[in-house]
Amino acid sequence: MAMSKTTNTYNRQNWEDAEFPILCQTCLGDNPYVRMIKERFGKECKICTRPFTIFRWCPGARMRFKKTEICQTCARLKNVCQTCLLDLEYGLPIQVRDAALKVVDNIPQSDVNKEYYIQNIDRDLADGDGTEAAGTVGRSLAANEMLAKLARTAPYYKRNRPHICSFWVKGECKRGEECPYRHDKPNEPDDPLCEQNIKDRYYGRNDPVAEKIMKRAATLPTLEPPEDRNITTLYVGNLPEEITEPELRDHFYQFGEIRSIALVPRQQCAFVQYTKRGASELAAERTFNKLVLHGRKATIKWAHSQAKQGGVAKTDRRFEVPAVPPTPVANPNDFFNLQQEQVTVLPPGMKLHQIPPSLIPASSYQMYSQAYAAPYSNIPMPSTSTAVLDAIPPPPTGGAPGHVHYPSQDPSRLGAVKK
Repeated sequence: MAMSKTTNTYNRQNWEDAEFPILCQTCLGDNPYVRMIKERFGKECKICTRPFTIFRWCPGARMRFKKTEICQTCARLKNVCQTCLLDLEYGLPIQVRDAALKVVDNIPQSDVNKEYYIQNIDRDLADGDGTEAAGTVGRSLAANEMLAKLARTAPYYKRNRPHICSFWVKGECKRGEECPYRHDKPNEPDDPLCEQNIKDRYYGRNDPVAEKIMKRAATLPTLEPPEDRNITTLYVGNLPEEITEPELRDHFYQFGEIRSIALVPRQQCAFVQYTKRGASELAAERTFNKLVLHGRKATIKWAHSQAKQGGVAKTDRRFEVPAVPPTPVANPNDFFNLQQEQVTVLPPGMKLHQIPPSLIPASSYQMYSQAYAAPYSNIPMPSTSTAVLDAIPPPPTGGAPGHVHYPSQDPSRLGAVKK
């Protein structure tokens, strides 16, 4: 045994003899067929200095071997893992949990008082099944918002990686890929994370990891209510596919009267509308970054105001077409507005080239003289514009007129074959 002859030999009946350690899921690993090496009274507890049964195992492939560091009595006093000394419920350091729950550590520091205190705890725990926590520090039923925000809901197996190879740091490692240690850059010597101590972590004092987490907690985002007091709807996202409307109502009815719940399974979201603004604010405060449904953390946001959604939505692919200015129609029976202007009806038997020059407007004389060069070559330019015709239809070979707005009204696009 790894202990001297004078180490608690008078109180050997209080030595710990366990069958299985108290571990968190991260330290246990993801291997369901893990094998452990057990050694009865193989080491002293680093807190109470009593011999206890140690366990040693490998949590997974390419992971380092881990072992228990404290006895089960000390672990149950703080409700922590025997290896990493993190809280079993939240996965956080003891200093963070005690600061959030506002509990005071009353464990004696001297050896004699500590031994007496541990014996009384063992006697109290002997009546239980060995799974419950002990003491006021290890068991606290009060819920806390900060712990719910910082809690680690999934195991973090990266913490079981091998230690850094000291030979690789010096540039002398010759094993290459066969080296069981990690070839990474170590932390700086002045990094506070390099100065972790098991006793400080257990008693919740001067823990650099806890201080880092508490600084991160101070900068966590908060959900601010909108200025519009008429908004009483919450957006609930990241919902599981099997969620139902009654389950959502069971989670949100405790904050106030619910007017309606709109569940959108395809988008994995829902909209919960309350009758009062105070109820919606209370629900947003109690569920923001805290609501877990079927193992998934829901996203809580405030819904947008209906007034701000008056415009076209981003998913709406409709586009606006500029309005076509209306063209006045002189003839009610001319539905396609092909005859734009009023034209004087020619007498029977009169041809187009027989129109007197006095009846042709000056603005249209030059256009028609170019279109009909042969028949109009001998027509003199009128001296006065005594037009009876307001306008003359364009020539058949001319370009599209300015008042034509659609291709179907362009004579040049009616399928005529160009000669």
